[in-house]
Amino acid sequence: MLAEKQAVSFAVDDVVAEAIKNTGLNDFGEEPYRDGLEALLKTYDNMVKDPEGRVRCRSRVVSQLETRLRWEDSYKKIPEIKDQEIKAPIFVTGLPRSGTSALLNLLEMAPENRAPLQWEIQFPDIWPGSQPGQEDVRYPYLVKALEERQNKAFQKIHYIDADTPEECVLLHAFAFDGAQLGFEGMFEPYGSWMKSRSLENLYIHEKKQLQMLNWRKPGQQWMLKAPSHMWGIDAIMKVFPDARFIWCHRDPKHVVPSINSMNRMVMEMYAGDCSHLKDVGQKLMDWYATSLERALAVRETLPKELFIDCSQQEFAEQPMELVERVYSHFDLSLSDESRAIMQAHVDANPKNKHGKHEYDLETYGLTEEMINKRFEFYTRDSRWPISD
Repeated sequence: MLAEKQAVSFAVDDVVAEAIKNTGLNDFGEEPYRDGLEALLKTYDNMVKDPEGRVRCRSRVVSQLETRLRWEDSYKKIPEIKDQEIKAPIFVTGLPRSGTSALLNLLEMAPENRAPLQWEIQFPDIWPGSQPGQEDVRYPYLVKALEERQNKAFQKIHYIDADTPEECVLLHAFAFDGAQLGFEGMFEPYGSWMKSRSLENLYIHEKKQLQMLNWRKPGQQWMLKAPSHMWGIDAIMKVFPDARFIWCHRDPKHVVPSINSMNRMVMEMYAGDCSHLKDVGQKLMDWYATSLERALAVRETLPKELFIDCSQQEFAEQPMELVERVYSHFDLSLSDESRAIMQAHVDANPKNKHGKHEYDLETYGLTEEMINKRFEFYTRDSRWPISD
């Protein structure tokens, strides 16, 4: 086992050199990435003992570096990208498993709304010589790959295909900052590194990525979703001073076991056998509780009209009424066409269409009492619609 572990190098210089060799490019851009990359690689080296998992995690990082190199090359070669405006983006955030993905999927159906799609997250760089509106030559490959490698258990939790709107956390991964796959922040040294710093550079990087996506396919109203945005509300306001927020709420006693179930599956998909890692359930609970504490504290300093709150129950029971409320709050125009398209999406996608997600507390070493105690600051605040 020791020999196998040592055979996979997580040295920063090694993975950087491999990415440069594979692409023939060497400019990673102005936004810093080395410190985060080093913390991430050390974390994988410490936590991932499964030999195949170590290979997968290292290969993923090399691939991300290669994509970043190609992305920066595209940004330099197409000067028009810098002129793209991302006006008054709306960020959907809140605790995970609170309806954020389903709400984004619904809103994105309207022609005026634009969100990053799964295939764009995978291939954010511009294929050489391609023009706005052209189909990326890699798109059919991803469609086929997702169909062939479909994980039915994961699809019950978070359904994806090539054209599914996806959350920004996957764009953040190319900055080697932020939440990454969702489990890295629970372990050291990455967790401490990320929590100790401003995320402004991360959102500067994201803005440049959005400009590239907008050049490829313009969007009138950008919709950007991720629970991890709770870590960076202050940074978002610095980079996107006209940003607005939809904040989804749900009782943590449902959120915590559900996100732990999803997290375990993601860890197994990438890191392999993680049975040696202890207290993962409690660490994940604290990760999201801390992000929520920080976000609510920053929110107190900002104008109330920048935010609209909704519950997971409201979305499940009255999705179109919620859409109407969002459009009204942000003074957006909801056309009959958009209303009809979104209603058709609601009708075609009943709850548990892709299967019911089953989970429990005991599996993750948690009790309802533990959750109630950790999230007391949230559940006892009558301002937040958490009931479901």
